[in-house]
Amino acid sequence: METTPITTEQIPISSGNGAHSANWIRSVVFTAMFAALFVAFSFVKIPLWFTAVPITLQTLAVILAGGLLGAVYGFLSILIVVLLTAAGLPLLGGSGGISVIFGATGGYIWMFPLSALLIGLVSDRLFARTAKLNRGGMTLLFAGIVLFSVLLAYAGGVPWLAYKAKLSFGAAMTGGCYPFLFGDFVKAAVGAVMIGTLRPLLARLR
Repeated sequence: METTPITTEQIPISSGNGAHSANWIRSVVFTAMFAALFVAFSFVKIPLWFTAVPITLQTLAVILAGGLLGAVYGFLSILIVVLLTAAGLPLLGGSGGISVIFGATGGYIWMFPLSALLIGLVSDRLFARTAKLNRGGMTLLFAGIVLFSVLLAYAGGVPWLAYKAKLSFGAAMTGGCYPFLFGDFVKAAVGAVMIGTLRPLLARLR
């Protein structure tokens, strides 16, 4: 009886599942890392005597999550923290519970996952065209960050602050917008530079 030698070309090799598992693990790790970054940055805060809204680095963490992870995982990394905070874990500046999510600064918190999602969409679209952004691309990225981080946060935060604190809209702008504008534009610029620099490097890992 003759036997036919089996060559390596005849043996089916499936690497799809392994690659899928590796990608899934990397996605989970990066999502957890940026969720942790968001939590850590929420502890960096400076209370102001005239308003319930403190100066924090939360916005920068949201910008980086969306810009570096992309729309889906950036959104999830921030949403997870918001949901766990609502469930009672003291993740946002050491506080947790429904009272935090629906407190005076709740309007800003609600906008964080949406900001990460929209900034991620802008970043995804820009980096789909090129591995490294030119000056025009960086300008568009900065504009997207300002629109979907700075302005969107105030669109949700200021009206809710006015409602919860029983303030006029003008007083809510004074307590929840004007003092923070300069710092938010600085964070937007820093975030744009970091995303433009780091995302091409992270693409290999992602």
